[in-house]
Amino acid sequence: MKYQGYRLEFSEEKNLLLKETRGVGLEDVVTAVEEKQILGDIQHNSKKYPHQRILVIKIKDYIYAVPYVIDKKRKVIFLKTAYPSRVLTDKYLKGGAKNESDT
Repeated sequence: MKYQGYRLEFSEEKNLLLKETRGVGLEDVVTAVEEKQILGDIQHNSKKYPHQRILVIKIKDYIYAVPYVIDKKRKVIFLKTAYPSRVLTDKYLKGGAKNESDT
């Protein structure tokens, strides 16, 4: 990842909500990053979020998309949410896709 030395931060409220609703929270994302489970770092596909990128993270044999924003002044990567992605799972796990990190 090109932002070595940056801290990962997230909303604790969002983390708890994700744990309750999806069974995977943002703290699980941080653990996966520490365990080098980043499979990609892609541009957000929605024009509504041009300032966001998406980490492609493997958690529990499934791929999660994790939108994030960067605060270069504070050296922080702020994780917005995490959601399971069937499309990315097919691409990165089942299809044996190449790493599409455009970092």
